[in-house]
Amino acid sequence: MGIQTRTLPLLLPFLHSSPRHVAHRRSLKLSANGILPTHSHTLLCRHFSNGSSAAQPVIGQDSVEVLGHTYPRDDVTNITPKILAKVGRNLHNQSHHPLWLIKERIKDHFYGAYTGRGNPLFSVHDNLSPVVTTEQNFDSLLIPADHPSRKRGDNYFLNRTTMLRAHTSAHQRELVRSGLDRFLLAGDVYRRDEIDATHYPVFHQMEGVRLFTNHELFSRVENGEDLSLFEAGGRRTAQKQQCHTLEAVKLVEHNLKSTLTRLVTSLFGKDLEVRWVDCYFPFTHPSFEMEVRFRGDWLEVLGCGVMEQELVNSAGAGNKLGWAFGLGLERLAMVLYSIPDIRLFWSQDPRFLQQFVLSDIHQPVSFQPLSKYPALHNDISFWLPEDEYTENDFYELVRSIGGDLVEKVTLVDSFSHPK
Repeated sequence: MGIQTRTLPLLLPFLHSSPRHVAHRRSLKLSANGILPTHSHTLLCRHFSNGSSAAQPVIGQDSVEVLGHTYPRDDVTNITPKILAKVGRNLHNQSHHPLWLIKERIKDHFYGAYTGRGNPLFSVHDNLSPVVTTEQNFDSLLIPADHPSRKRGDNYFLNRTTMLRAHTSAHQRELVRSGLDRFLLAGDVYRRDEIDATHYPVFHQMEGVRLFTNHELFSRVENGEDLSLFEAGGRRTAQKQQCHTLEAVKLVEHNLKSTLTRLVTSLFGKDLEVRWVDCYFPFTHPSFEMEVRFRGDWLEVLGCGVMEQELVNSAGAGNKLGWAFGLGLERLAMVLYSIPDIRLFWSQDPRFLQQFVLSDIHQPVSFQPLSKYPALHNDISFWLPEDEYTENDFYELVRSIGGDLVEKVTLVDSFSHPK
């Protein structure tokens, strides 16, 4: 456990710089928790290695180099070496990794359930670069300019116009524009976030999109030739967008919910109890979250909805109407494989990885802990810096020095000097 305590002396010089009259005391929980070997410096270094022969990302004084491309730095750049080291790891494409297993199970379900003339109807895209423009990440999805999700404190920017994607939906428009009307998309996404067992600044998403023409949607409906996807002079309500007919939206919604119910049943098993919760997303309307009853508790597993027609129109598919859904691979893997800590997915310890080498991707497996040592708790106090401060700034500092040794950071108390 001596290795784990070294992070605190390294943190202190940073935490006591640029004081102002507000002090915070935070508790850091440092724990191997089955992630890191507790007896070997060599193995510790190997855990943090990329494991790839590809060129490593570089943050220079004036530029950032990632995936073979160079991007100029500016006043918005906030990417860190720890985060850049994760780019290109592509855990979702590493055979027998638990995230790969979940992705393959979802892909296998869609390949088997939806075919045409013997071929899968849904194409799969799981190797798109995570470097996107801010226009792709926000504007293409109709995210308002003042939306909180755009904040610098919540994202990783290479510069003012380029960033690491915060969601795989950043590629929706380009794939629809290429002519695709049925596809699955998987990849790593990046968000500055708190430190605990269920949050990590890099995680993996998978989403699906399905578009319908007038004929495809109404061909099996009685007198379907008299029905239409769109109407002029319509009104936006809680049930539909202003340009859609109510009957079209209800059919698309039914298809969406039926598709996703079959998917989660294939993952969690038969006789699964499902419920739908109305919600809001900038890029779909109406929008829903799906919850399943698992081991006695309701668990949110994905978000979905009818795609905003403005988004579909901008991709050159204005004659179609569609749905989209998105889910987190880590969330599903943690539940289905009883993995207690999100940091474990980045482990290169063979004792972890070998547990998921299965002869059949559908074979049940339950994670077995590796470490017998308890967590180590430490308290630190520090003055807040004078300039603009967000909690994610502190979490990023902890991660940049403590790495994956730090399991959780919590605010214990704060003090403001009366003068």
